[in-house]
Formats: sequence, C-alpha cells, structure tokens
Amino acid sequence: MDYPRIIAHRCGGALAPENTLAGLRLAARLGCRGVEFDAMLAADGVPVVIHDETLERTTSGRGRVVGMDSTRFVQLDAGGRHHPAFAGEPAPTLDEVLRLCATLGLWANVEIKPSVGQEVVTGRVVARHAARSPGKLLLSSFSVEALQAAAVEVAQLPRALLVEAVPADWQQRLNASDAIALHASARALSDEALQAVRAAGIPLACYTVNRRDEAGRLFALGVSAVFTDRPDLWAAAEM
Repeated sequence: MDYPRIIAHRCGGALAPENTLAGLRLAARLGCRGVEFDAMLAADGVPVVIHDETLERTTSGRGRVVGMDSTRFVQLDAGGRHHPAFAGEPAPTLDEVLRLCATLGLWANVEIKPSVGQEVVTGRVVARHAARSPGKLLLSSFSVEALQAAAVEVAQLPRALLVEAVPADWQQRLNASDAIALHASARALSDEALQAVRAAGIPLACYTVNRRDEAGRLFALGVSAVFTDRPDLWAAAEM
C-alpha cells in the first residue's frame, strides 16, 4: 500500500465542513495528495458521506441518516454549522465524493461507517460503489464484518482495519478482516505495539495527528501515514 504521508481527515480537516466537496477542494488547494471520509447508507440504500449516525451535528437535518432517503439527504446544508461562509454546501453522496477525488487526483481512504445492524450490507454496497471509481483508494472500518463483506463483494480493493489501541490479538483480527493494513489512534499507540506491527511488515497509519513534531516522531518510528485535521501545517512537498 503506497500511502500519502499526510491525509486530510474527513475531507478537509478542521478547515472546511467535514465530509463535503468543499473540504476536498480545499485539501487539493493545500497540496494534499490524500483524503479520508466516512460512508454510510441512507434509507434507500444509497451510500452517503457523513460521520455520525444522526444528522444534527453537521447538517441542517434532524433524525438518523438511515431514516432519510438520499434524495433528501443531498438537499441538506452541510456547511452552515461549520461557518456561515460555507452555508448551502450540500451533503454529498459517496459517488459524488469519489468522482471529485478522481478529478482532483486525490487518493481516498473510504471509511465504511455502518449504522448499527447494517455492517454487512454497508460493507458490500460501499465496496461496490468504490470499485467503480477510477481513482486510487483504500477501504477501512472498525467493523470486521463490514470489511469481510467488502472483501467478498470486491476482493481486489485494499482494506485496512481501524482500531483505537492496538489489541493483543491484532494479527488475528487483521486476518479475520482480510485486511492488509492497520489504522490506529496515535494517542493510544504504545512503542511495543508499533514495533510488533512494523516487525510483521504491516503498514500502519495513525489518527489524528495535528502537530508536525508528533508526525515526525511517528514517521521516524516507521508509521506509513498520519491523518490530520490541520493539513495547512504541512508544505505540499511533504504530502
């Protein structure tokens, strides 16, 4: 897996409304080569891009994502809660985000973010849509079931298992997920766990790193990439 070293978290990090096309455009203007975002199913089974299972925090909508059709979802304002300057920024579908990533030349980490009880179907549908993209991408998830379903649906797409702290049985969980890489919290990463993962030859990416010195320390220890809310802190040459 050839990771970009610096990956903008939730499209544009803290500089733009999360999980929006505006975030992707900002990331590209800053010189980012890679972005991360979350994919969940709307009520009609269409994958949309949003982090929470509920709409209130980041959009003008109310209720659960799984309770709203995608045709209504894309009419929501996903920018105004971030800043008035972004008011009217629409909530996007996964297909819209993947198309813009390909146009902008952005490597994409698509996090499969299933609503409770929808792990398998979300893994399958997100993998199917991701496979249509001409751009470079990786699927990731905290859900082993979602990753397994994605592997069955589209075996050739690379996958990463998301964890907070690296568990003692990380190798078994990685194998069960049919994943080739591990994504872990930088805050919860011990030196012992990092050394064990690297010794096994498994790519390791860390979230969410918002300081250059911390990123430098992790890169020196062999971490492949960091996810950041502050892509503006890095020069384009470092991305």
